[in-house]
Amino acid sequence: MKNVRLYQNIPLLVGEELTLDAFSAHHLAKVLRFPTGQNITLFNGDGMNYSAKVLQSKKECTLQILEKIPNSSESKLHLSLAQGVAKGEKMDFLIQKAVELGVNKIIPILTEYCVVKLKGEKLTKRQFHWQKIVISACEQSARSVVPEVVTPINLTDFLQQPIVNGFVLHHRSKQTLLKTDAVTQATILIGPEGGLSKAEITQATQAGYQSLLLGTRILRTETASLAAIANMQLLWGS
Repeated sequence: MKNVRLYQNIPLLVGEELTLDAFSAHHLAKVLRFPTGQNITLFNGDGMNYSAKVLQSKKECTLQILEKIPNSSESKLHLSLAQGVAKGEKMDFLIQKAVELGVNKIIPILTEYCVVKLKGEKLTKRQFHWQKIVISACEQSARSVVPEVVTPINLTDFLQQPIVNGFVLHHRSKQTLLKTDAVTQATILIGPEGGLSKAEITQATQAGYQSLLLGTRILRTETASLAAIANMQLLWGS
């Protein structure tokens, strides 16, 4: 039987019994039709897996935690993705795959070429939606550390924050990852559809970001982001 992994935003203790939240209970009982007496894996973001036995799955889903197990799926590279906000499902896809590839933090950036306008209640709902995608991606990819999607921020304000090993993608750069020294922590800045403007790239490099070339071809934002993450993980991470 497939190993089911569910996120619970509560402390988890070996030996205790707990009732799943409504969303997870519906998924386990109604969607998966998971039988009682079988084990699943729970996680709460602390980096551990918790083996749990399903005691009841009808009106409520009750489980008992049997064992706490270290999860070694995290990369040795701590990577933050500062991503220009892309439209709709494209941003959803990008966040999902970035988490699967091991990104630790996602910072949605509002730039000159962003067509998505976020503020007020719409911004709150979108951030909550993105965090749900992150959790689902962790469940699927066997991660037990849950990356944070921070509140979207405009590029100028973001560049005033301190960084360690910042990189900005630029198709006219001559610097490649193969010519870059290995690091254990990095932030990569990528524009939305249309990329970053010349002024924004200059602004980023003046703030300490190294311009970075992925290849001779111009990539779509979602392709560029995932290619950069995958290459950094291959060279410096897991």
